[in-house]
Amino acid sequence: MRRFIILALMYIMPLFAGMAQPFQIIVNTEKEPIAPGKFLPTWESLQQYQIPEWFRDAKFGIWAHWGPQCQPGQGDWYARFMYSEGHANYRFHNTRYGHPSEFGFKDIIHSWKAEKWDPEALVKLYKRTGAQYFFAMANHHDNLDMWDSKYQPWNSVKTGPGEDIVAGWARAAKKYGLPFGLSVHASHAWIWYETAQGSDKTGPKAGVPYDGLLTKADGKGTWWEGLDPQELYAQNHPRSSGAESVNTIHQQWGWENGAVLPSQEYTDKFYNRTIDLINKFQPDLLYFDDTALPLYPFSDAGLKIAAHFYNANLSRNKGKLSAVLFGKMLSEEQKQCLVWDIERGAPENAQKYAWQTCSCLGNWHYDESVYNRNRYKTAKTVIHMLIDIVSKNGNLLLNVPVRGDGSIDDKEMAILNEIAQWMDSNKESIIGTRPWILFGEGPALVNVAPLTAQGFNEGKNQFSANDIRYNAKGNTLYATTMGIPTEQVQLKACSKKSGNIPNPVIRIELLGSKEPVQWFWNDGALTINPPKNAPNNIALVYKITF
Repeated sequence: MRRFIILALMYIMPLFAGMAQPFQIIVNTEKEPIAPGKFLPTWESLQQYQIPEWFRDAKFGIWAHWGPQCQPGQGDWYARFMYSEGHANYRFHNTRYGHPSEFGFKDIIHSWKAEKWDPEALVKLYKRTGAQYFFAMANHHDNLDMWDSKYQPWNSVKTGPGEDIVAGWARAAKKYGLPFGLSVHASHAWIWYETAQGSDKTGPKAGVPYDGLLTKADGKGTWWEGLDPQELYAQNHPRSSGAESVNTIHQQWGWENGAVLPSQEYTDKFYNRTIDLINKFQPDLLYFDDTALPLYPFSDAGLKIAAHFYNANLSRNKGKLSAVLFGKMLSEEQKQCLVWDIERGAPENAQKYAWQTCSCLGNWHYDESVYNRNRYKTAKTVIHMLIDIVSKNGNLLLNVPVRGDGSIDDKEMAILNEIAQWMDSNKESIIGTRPWILFGEGPALVNVAPLTAQGFNEGKNQFSANDIRYNAKGNTLYATTMGIPTEQVQLKACSKKSGNIPNPVIRIELLGSKEPVQWFWNDGALTINPPKNAPNNIALVYKITF
């Protein structure tokens, strides 16, 4: 009886909650019920969430943002851009594969075999690099589920590699003791694939429809016979306002500005797929590439998924919540309910609640041009990002692009090895730390580039050896120079008269070096002389003990 009452409240409460709004689509939970527990699918109830300490300690994760869009090697959003006449991906696709009316993205999926994929070797490498948790992509906007999905026939077991990709990643993460995260991006396939409804306006194929409106009946005699392309493309609906422009979607990401809203069937399917994913793999972390939560604010699907994720985790862990759920572009209220994820950027100041930056060595999906043009982030850039993010109470989730065949390239390997070398000596200044009174000082704090939309201020703030970032662990303060100083380091935030140092400084060590550190402390600053031999060429960490 008690279980019945709890489940009944889950359906009723969102309709009456003060902070809730009337949803246009109430998702059906009959096939995949919400796990009972203290979390209800309302923002008020989700405010009970407390970010687990293990995540606050972890600081650094690595992500395999990998799927069939890596197969062409042309970067992110290939399955959208290949249907945009004149786009570079469209031109590449016509040359390599043929016209999108004849060889569509469904056929790219079929060609994707992941023949060199070794999840254990990759996760072992990521752990060696210093990652404290690992993320895999469960699906992208291209709508292919990367597991043996109960509700999506277009999945990696029934087509493409013929393998349960998520299961392989999960086993590897478990073997190497890394908390396992999954990213879910498929809520937007409804509008993201709208380009597949189009056709060329010029040339010999003018007016010939792309394959986005094909149906199951069209598959007779093809490799995809028995599969319905509409289960993948989801284009049996009118196009959104401005859909003729490939970039309009950026103004419609929150289902506004003329976006055609998904149907009840589509919304229920997304909900069921995601609950199935959570139940099968019990991830420690769950990332949504959405404003706040998926299909919000027109549907309660995201709120119900969040409540289920937290309640299921509580049940497995005997009342101790260890789950971490991410969303983008959150209000201050929503930041109490889940972890704020910033794409390719960082806020100006330290944050009250733990947060995360998601970024990438190159393009989100593997891009051969990034390799050929040496456009990967350097290890120095990644480490400086990590140091800055951690000083502001954040974590860094770094995507290492994986080729379509499942391997990473030699340049990525070299970058990861260099990160590992720096972490070997300096990870104590990262892992398990907490923000200090001030997150930093130095010239980079002047004219800081603001966040744009969900992030995107990465690389706009340049660091030098005169920039300092702080964090702490117990009675230890870590002061890190964002470069290799050739002159005295002036820690003005640590001066005697600042009041920030409550007890006398006992000693100062330079991590990774046995060379004695020369320093003196007065009202103006805590001054440290540069080392004769720097232990690395990226960033120096001074361990200050009180």
